[in-house]
Amino acid sequence: MLRHSDWGEADRLLVMFTRELGKVRAIAKGVRKLRSRKAGHLEPFTRSNLLLARGRDMLIVTQAEAINTHMALGENLTLVAYANYIVELLDRFTYEEGANLALYRLLCETLERLTRQLDPSIAVRYYEIRLLDLLGFRPQLFKCAKCGAEILPQDQYFSAEQGGVLCPECGKGVPGVRPVSTSALKYLRHMQRSAYADAARAQIPTDVNREMEILIQHYLTYLLERNLNTPAFLRRVKRDDE
Repeated sequence: MLRHSDWGEADRLLVMFTRELGKVRAIAKGVRKLRSRKAGHLEPFTRSNLLLARGRDMLIVTQAEAINTHMALGENLTLVAYANYIVELLDRFTYEEGANLALYRLLCETLERLTRQLDPSIAVRYYEIRLLDLLGFRPQLFKCAKCGAEILPQDQYFSAEQGGVLCPECGKGVPGVRPVSTSALKYLRHMQRSAYADAARAQIPTDVNREMEILIQHYLTYLLERNLNTPAFLRRVKRDDE
Protein backbone atom coordinates (compact mmCIF):
# COMPACT_ATOMS: atom_id res chain seq x y z
CA MET A 1 0.00 0.00 0.00
CA LEU A 2 1.28 3.46 -0.91
CA ARG A 3 -1.00 5.64 1.22
CA HIS A 4 -4.47 5.79 2.71
CA SER A 5 -7.05 8.24 4.01
CA ASP A 6 -10.23 7.97 6.02
CA TRP A 7 -13.41 7.52 4.02
CA GLY A 8 -16.83 7.93 5.58
CA GLU A 9 -17.41 6.78 9.15
CA ALA A 10 -15.50 3.47 9.17
CA ASP A 11 -14.00 2.94 5.71
CA ARG A 12 -10.59 3.77 4.29
CA LEU A 13 -9.50 4.83 0.81
CA LEU A 14 -6.34 2.97 -0.19
CA VAL A 15 -3.86 3.82 -2.92
CA MET A 16 -1.93 0.68 -3.82
CA PHE A 17 0.57 -0.53 -6.39
CA THR A 18 -0.42 -4.00 -7.52
CA ARG A 19 1.22 -6.65 -9.66
CA GLU A 20 -1.77 -7.20 -11.95
CA LEU A 21 -3.30 -3.72 -12.21
CA GLY A 22 -0.50 -1.30 -11.38
CA LYS A 23 -1.53 1.70 -9.32
CA VAL A 24 -5.14 1.57 -8.16
CA ARG A 25 -7.47 3.10 -5.62
CA ALA A 26 -9.82 0.93 -3.58
CA ILE A 27 -12.20 1.23 -0.66
CA ALA A 28 -11.68 -1.01 2.38
CA LYS A 29 -15.11 -1.05 4.02
CA GLY A 30 -15.29 -1.12 7.80
CA VAL A 31 -11.52 -1.38 8.17
CA ARG A 32 -11.42 1.32 10.85
CA LYS A 33 -13.68 -0.66 13.17
CA LEU A 34 -11.92 -2.30 16.11
CA ARG A 35 -13.06 -5.78 15.09
CA SER A 36 -12.10 -5.48 11.44
CA ARG A 37 -10.30 -8.60 10.20
CA LYS A 38 -8.76 -6.78 7.24
CA ALA A 39 -7.11 -3.90 9.14
CA GLY A 40 -3.85 -5.69 9.99
CA HIS A 41 -3.41 -6.82 6.38
CA LEU A 42 -3.68 -3.31 4.92
CA GLU A 43 -0.99 -1.45 6.81
CA PRO A 44 1.64 0.80 5.15
CA PHE A 45 4.49 -1.09 3.41
CA THR A 46 2.56 -4.39 3.70
CA ARG A 47 2.50 -6.73 0.73
CA SER A 48 -0.83 -8.57 0.62
CA ASN A 49 -2.99 -10.87 -1.45
CA LEU A 50 -6.22 -9.01 -2.17
CA LEU A 51 -9.58 -9.91 -3.60
CA LEU A 52 -11.06 -6.86 -5.29
CA ALA A 53 -14.60 -6.30 -6.52
CA ARG A 54 -15.69 -3.58 -8.90
CA GLY A 55 -18.05 -1.15 -7.22
CA ARG A 56 -20.06 1.58 -8.85
CA ASP A 57 -17.26 4.15 -8.71
CA MET A 58 -14.12 2.28 -7.64
CA LEU A 59 -12.70 -1.04 -6.51
CA ILE A 60 -13.67 -2.56 -3.16
CA VAL A 61 -11.39 -4.74 -1.03
CA THR A 62 -13.42 -7.82 -0.09
CA GLN A 63 -10.57 -9.99 1.24
CA ALA A 64 -6.98 -9.30 2.35
CA GLU A 65 -4.18 -11.56 3.52
CA ALA A 66 -0.73 -10.22 4.35
CA ILE A 67 2.23 -11.86 2.58
CA ASN A 68 4.94 -9.71 4.15
CA THR A 69 4.35 -6.98 6.72
CA HIS A 70 8.02 -5.87 6.76
CA MET A 71 7.82 -5.65 10.53
CA ALA A 72 11.49 -4.68 10.82
CA LEU A 73 10.73 -1.34 9.20
CA GLY A 74 8.42 -0.35 12.03
CA GLU A 75 11.12 -0.99 14.61
CA ASN A 76 13.46 1.71 13.28
CA LEU A 77 12.38 5.29 12.60
CA THR A 78 15.13 5.81 10.02
CA LEU A 79 13.92 2.78 8.06
CA VAL A 80 10.36 4.07 8.27
CA ALA A 81 11.56 7.39 6.84
CA TYR A 82 13.38 5.68 3.98
CA ALA A 83 10.38 3.44 3.25
CA ASN A 84 8.09 6.48 3.16
CA TYR A 85 10.49 8.14 0.75
CA ILE A 86 10.57 5.30 -1.80
CA VAL A 87 6.79 4.94 -1.60
CA GLU A 88 6.28 8.68 -2.13
CA LEU A 89 8.54 8.61 -5.19
CA LEU A 90 6.58 5.79 -6.79
CA ASP A 91 3.29 7.46 -5.94
CA ARG A 92 4.31 10.84 -7.37
CA PHE A 93 5.70 9.44 -10.62
CA THR A 94 2.94 6.96 -11.49
CA TYR A 95 -0.68 7.11 -12.55
CA GLU A 96 -3.52 4.62 -12.74
CA GLU A 97 -2.53 3.36 -16.17
CA GLY A 98 -2.17 -0.41 -15.91
CA ALA A 99 0.33 -2.99 -14.77
CA ASN A 100 4.06 -2.35 -14.62
CA LEU A 101 5.71 -5.51 -13.36
CA ALA A 102 9.21 -4.01 -13.33
CA LEU A 103 8.15 -1.17 -11.02
CA TYR A 104 6.25 -3.59 -8.80
CA ARG A 105 9.30 -5.82 -8.44
CA LEU A 106 11.56 -2.85 -7.75
CA LEU A 107 9.28 -1.68 -4.94
CA CYS A 108 9.03 -5.14 -3.34
CA GLU A 109 12.77 -5.78 -3.62
CA THR A 110 13.67 -2.38 -2.15
CA LEU A 111 11.41 -2.82 0.87
CA GLU A 112 13.06 -6.18 1.45
CA ARG A 113 16.53 -4.66 1.08
CA LEU A 114 15.75 -1.93 3.60
CA THR A 115 15.13 -4.59 6.25
CA ARG A 116 18.44 -6.38 5.52
CA GLN A 117 20.98 -3.81 4.32
CA LEU A 118 23.41 -2.54 6.95
CA ASP A 119 23.46 0.81 5.17
CA PRO A 120 19.89 1.42 3.88
CA SER A 121 21.01 4.46 1.89
CA ILE A 122 22.67 2.09 -0.61
CA ALA A 123 19.33 0.40 -1.29
CA VAL A 124 17.67 3.79 -1.68
CA ARG A 125 20.30 5.21 -4.07
CA TYR A 126 19.97 2.07 -6.19
CA TYR A 127 16.17 2.40 -6.12
CA GLU A 128 16.34 6.02 -7.31
CA ILE A 129 18.61 5.14 -10.23
CA ARG A 130 16.52 2.13 -11.28
CA LEU A 131 13.27 4.07 -10.91
CA LEU A 132 14.57 6.78 -13.25
CA ASP A 133 15.56 4.09 -15.76
CA LEU A 134 12.13 2.44 -15.70
CA LEU A 135 10.31 5.76 -15.99
CA GLY A 136 12.32 6.87 -19.02
CA PHE A 137 14.37 9.54 -17.24
CA ARG A 138 17.74 7.75 -17.17
CA PRO A 139 20.37 10.45 -16.58
CA GLN A 140 23.29 10.59 -19.02
CA LEU A 141 26.40 9.95 -16.94
CA PHE A 142 28.99 8.77 -19.45
CA LYS A 143 28.91 11.52 -22.09
CA CYS A 144 28.25 15.22 -21.97
CA ALA A 145 24.50 15.64 -22.28
CA LYS A 146 25.02 18.72 -24.46
CA CYS A 147 28.03 18.16 -26.75
CA GLY A 148 28.33 14.37 -26.51
CA ALA A 149 32.00 14.42 -25.50
CA GLU A 150 33.22 11.56 -23.31
CA ILE A 151 33.24 12.47 -19.63
CA LEU A 152 36.82 12.46 -18.31
CA PRO A 153 37.89 11.68 -14.69
CA GLN A 154 37.53 15.22 -13.39
CA ASP A 155 34.88 17.24 -11.61
CA GLN A 156 31.90 17.96 -13.86
CA TYR A 157 28.50 19.63 -13.81
CA PHE A 158 24.99 18.18 -13.75
CA SER A 159 22.06 19.72 -15.58
CA ALA A 160 18.55 18.57 -14.69
CA GLU A 161 17.25 20.40 -17.76
CA GLN A 162 19.68 18.58 -20.09
CA GLY A 163 19.13 15.30 -18.25
CA GLY A 164 22.69 14.49 -17.31
CA VAL A 165 26.31 15.46 -16.82
CA LEU A 166 27.89 18.38 -18.63
CA CYS A 167 31.60 18.63 -19.31
CA PRO A 168 33.47 21.63 -17.83
CA GLU A 169 33.31 23.50 -21.16
CA CYS A 170 29.54 23.12 -21.51
CA GLY A 171 28.64 23.49 -17.83
CA LYS A 172 30.74 26.37 -16.59
CA GLY A 173 28.64 29.45 -15.87
CA VAL A 174 25.35 27.90 -17.03
CA PRO A 175 22.44 28.91 -14.77
CA GLY A 176 20.83 26.03 -12.86
CA VAL A 177 23.62 23.48 -13.26
CA ARG A 178 25.21 21.85 -10.22
CA PRO A 179 28.79 20.73 -9.71
CA VAL A 180 29.34 16.99 -9.35
CA SER A 181 32.57 15.50 -8.05
CA THR A 182 34.52 12.70 -9.70
CA SER A 183 33.78 10.43 -6.72
CA ALA A 184 30.02 10.99 -6.78
CA LEU A 185 29.90 10.45 -10.54
CA LYS A 186 31.89 7.23 -10.19
CA TYR A 187 29.42 5.73 -7.73
CA LEU A 188 26.38 6.95 -9.68
CA ARG A 189 27.75 5.22 -12.77
CA HIS A 190 28.40 2.08 -10.75
CA MET A 191 24.79 2.06 -9.55
CA GLN A 192 23.48 2.64 -13.05
CA ARG A 193 25.33 -0.21 -14.76
CA SER A 194 25.45 -2.82 -11.97
CA ALA A 195 23.15 -5.48 -10.57
CA TYR A 196 22.18 -4.81 -6.98
CA ALA A 197 24.51 -7.45 -5.56
CA ASP A 198 27.47 -5.62 -7.07
CA ALA A 199 26.18 -2.14 -6.25
CA ALA A 200 25.59 -3.07 -2.60
CA ARG A 201 29.27 -3.91 -2.11
CA ALA A 202 30.31 -0.32 -2.73
CA GLN A 203 31.83 1.45 0.27
CA ILE A 204 30.55 4.97 -0.35
CA PRO A 205 32.03 7.68 1.91
CA THR A 206 29.41 9.59 3.89
CA ASP A 207 30.12 12.93 2.22
CA VAL A 208 29.93 11.39 -1.26
CA ASN A 209 26.67 9.63 -0.45
CA ARG A 210 25.26 12.93 0.76
CA GLU A 211 26.35 14.62 -2.48
CA MET A 212 24.66 11.88 -4.51
CA GLU A 213 21.49 12.21 -2.45
CA ILE A 214 21.28 15.98 -2.97
CA LEU A 215 22.00 15.68 -6.69
CA ILE A 216 19.41 12.96 -7.34
CA GLN A 217 16.75 14.75 -5.31
CA HIS A 218 17.46 17.91 -7.29
CA TYR A 219 16.84 15.95 -10.51
CA LEU A 220 13.71 14.28 -9.14
CA THR A 221 12.29 17.61 -7.98
CA TYR A 222 12.93 19.10 -11.41
CA LEU A 223 11.12 16.22 -13.12
CA LEU A 224 8.16 16.37 -10.75
CA GLU A 225 8.02 20.18 -10.80
CA ARG A 226 7.35 20.14 -7.05
CA ASN A 227 9.12 19.32 -3.79
CA LEU A 228 8.84 15.93 -2.14
CA ASN A 229 7.49 15.73 1.42
CA THR A 230 9.58 12.90 2.87
CA PRO A 231 13.21 14.13 2.41
CA ALA A 232 12.76 16.82 5.09
CA PHE A 233 11.39 14.22 7.52
CA LEU A 234 14.29 11.90 6.69
CA ARG A 235 16.83 14.66 7.37
CA ARG A 236 15.26 15.36 10.78
CA VAL A 237 15.39 11.69 11.71
CA LYS A 238 19.05 11.46 10.68
CA ARG A 239 19.94 14.53 12.76
CA ASP A 240 18.25 13.01 15.81
CA ASP A 241 20.28 9.82 15.37
CA GLU A 242 23.61 11.66 15.26
